[in-house]
Amino acid sequence: MVKEIEKAGITVVQMANLIPIAKTVGSNRMVPTISIPYPLGDPKTSKEEQWKLRYHRVGVALEALATDIGEQTVFEV
Repeated sequence: MVKEIEKAGITVVQMANLIPIAKTVGSNRMVPTISIPYPLGDPKTSKEEQWKLRYHRVGVALEALATDIGEQTVFEV
């Protein structure tokens, strides 16, 4: 679906924990997440720590949207 959205001219960042699969399906901008059941958090941590994790990763995704790329790119978190 990411490729089809980008064909329409809309930049997409895929946040995924399975980066190899995101690459295979053709995602251009990828941000790693934490796990399958909890992609942007860890229920074993405090709510404050979860908020910091989410805030940081969403910030990386927003930076990825504004970054010009020439090939598939995984943005470091």
